[in-house]
Parts: sequence; C-alpha cells; structure tokens
Amino acid sequence: MADPDLRDRFLNTLKGKAVDKVPVLSVTQTGTVELMKESGAAWPEAHFDAEKMADLALSAHTFAGLEAVRYPFCLTVLSEALSCKINPGRLDIQPSPGSNPFAEKPETLELPLDFAERGRIPLIANVTAILRKKAGEEVPLIAGMEGPASLASRLIGTYNFLTWTLKKPETLKEFIKITGAVCSRYTEVLYEAGVDAVCIVDGIAGPDTLDPKDFEIFMRPEYEKFCRAGKGIKLIHICGNSVPILKSISECGFQGISIEEKVTDLQAAKKLVGSKTKLIGNLASSGVMLNGTCEEIKTEATKCLEDGIDILAPGCGIAPKTPIKNIRALVEARDEYYIKLEYQA
Repeated sequence: MADPDLRDRFLNTLKGKAVDKVPVLSVTQTGTVELMKESGAAWPEAHFDAEKMADLALSAHTFAGLEAVRYPFCLTVLSEALSCKINPGRLDIQPSPGSNPFAEKPETLELPLDFAERGRIPLIANVTAILRKKAGEEVPLIAGMEGPASLASRLIGTYNFLTWTLKKPETLKEFIKITGAVCSRYTEVLYEAGVDAVCIVDGIAGPDTLDPKDFEIFMRPEYEKFCRAGKGIKLIHICGNSVPILKSISECGFQGISIEEKVTDLQAAKKLVGSKTKLIGNLASSGVMLNGTCEEIKTEATKCLEDGIDILAPGCGIAPKTPIKNIRALVEARDEYYIKLEYQA
C-alpha cells in the first residue's frame, strides 16, 4: 500500500507549499538490470511494450522505494516520431538515435497533424493509463522527454546544432521553435493521459556544451513558451555544471530544476533560484549511486538535505548497473535524517 501522502507531498513541494519531509524520487530514467530481474520486464523490450514498460517503471517504486514512477527509460520517443531511425539498445544500454533526418533540409520540419498517433506516442499514453491503474492515485507519475535543444540536435546532428549558433543562427532559431512546439504538444498528450509532471531532459543546452550567451538567445525564449503553454507541472534536467544558467532557467517558469553533482555548492545554487523554483538532485549517478556503499550514499544524501535540496534524487539518469540497495539507501537517508531531527527537537 502506497503512502497516501506521496503524490500530495510531491506536488505541494513543487508548488511551494509546506510538506512533512523532502520527497525522494528520480525525474530521470530509473531502469536498472536488477529491477529488470525483479519485475520480469527487461530492455530492450521494455522500451517498446506498454505492459513491460509499466512493470519496470513501477518496480523502482515497489522494489527500490522511490516515491514516484518515472518513464520511459530513453530519450528517443520524440526523435522517432519525427522520423529518426532508432537503435534499440540492449539489456544495459538505452536506445539511441541513428540518423539526422533534417540535417540537409531543416526548413522542412513541421509539427505533424497526426503527431499524437506517431511512433511510440500512443504507447506512452497507454503506459500512463496502465500505471495509474496499477499505482493508484497516491503515487505521482512523471513522464520524461527530449527537450527542444536535444530534440533539435538529434534531428539535425549535434555538430550542426552547435555550429549553426554561429553560421546559421536564424535557421537554428526557427528549427528550435518547431521542436519546442513539438515538446508542448507532447506535454498536452501526456497530461490528457493522466501524468502528474513532465520532465524535459536537455543536456546539450547546458553550459558544458552551449555557451550561456547562446542559451539566452536560442533556448530561454523556447523554455518560456514551453512553460506558458498548457497546464501542469513542468520540470527540466540540465546536465553538467548548470550554475551559469540556473538563474535564467529559474525565471522561465519551471516548477523544478534537476541538477547534477557538478553543481557543488547547493546553498549558493538555492540563492540563485530563490523562491522561483525548486532544486532536484544531486547525487552522482555514475559515481556514488553506482559504485558507492550505502553509507557513502547516505552521507552524500544527508549533505544534500542539510544544504536545502527540495527533492532528493540522483543527479542524472540512474545507471543501469546500479544496485537496488543503493537506490533504497537514498530513501533510508531521508528517513534517518528526519528521525534525527525529531530526536534533536
């Protein structure tokens, strides 16, 4: 039986309301090899079969204790819907784009009239319905997707994306307007299906790849439009050291920003965003979460809580070989932190 407060706690946190304790969950991918064994649903099939995707996604809640269900496990759904060829991956490797269909003629991209029926979009809507039935109303559902920049880079190629900021800025601006509209339309589909929050993952928009000045020119306007469009909770994950653009992102309208461990001064990051948004993270997914002991994870998690993290989470997608016990350690760390606070009071 799920804690009846999980969904309320998650939503209230993002709305700036008081909660009894910090939620512990992941807004990025949660499929692991151990969870595949426990659930009987494995990659690559679980990327393309609704029941298996639902079973694997739910297992991160039922077996690892995370307080939300996040799906799908890859960032290729929108790319595929817009004619990208997809490599299906394997047991411990996610699907990846295998073509750049608009590299030669970017001006031909448009939001298809039959968008909601394309590729796996109907499947993700079906997964949402399955999960709502299996998880009940108490557990929040979070759907992830490529962000406008990541989607653009898949459709035209990363090299083109980065060089066009200098060589073809107007072409790139127009292209990102379309990918932003695609993200907004997909969000409508997801909310109609019953999700509680959407999370765009837009690593290429981060300062490790894109100059912050270019972020202001190309990405901020599209993020603002995305956040204004339609209803619902909207989250964003930015890879790398997002500090140089954190304040700007916080002003776009996202209710939560997922940050990696490269954001080393969490208290300073909190000051940058103020009360405009909530910070989610930021234990190293490929570091302590994957290779650390439970005690090391608890130490890192406790520091995040002490420094004011709003939602305790891995800093990026959970690595497929991460042990279940390491994910559970996140929840245990949060619980032990609040028990200690009660004892001290």
